[in-house]
Amino acid sequence: MSDKNSPKKHGKSGDAREDRLKAALKANLARRKAQAKARAGSDGKAGQDKG
Repeated sequence: MSDKNSPKKHGKSGDAREDRLKAALKANLARRKAQAKARAGSDGKAGQDKG
């Protein structure tokens, strides 16, 4: 089984992709933290979707 994190072919496009992925992950994490903080502050009852 191969390691998913092993570098295969990294060039300009590979580095740019890594940078985009890092930025997207950071933004996503920040958004999720903000949502969790808002939920915790709203007592957890208002705004929840029970699906």
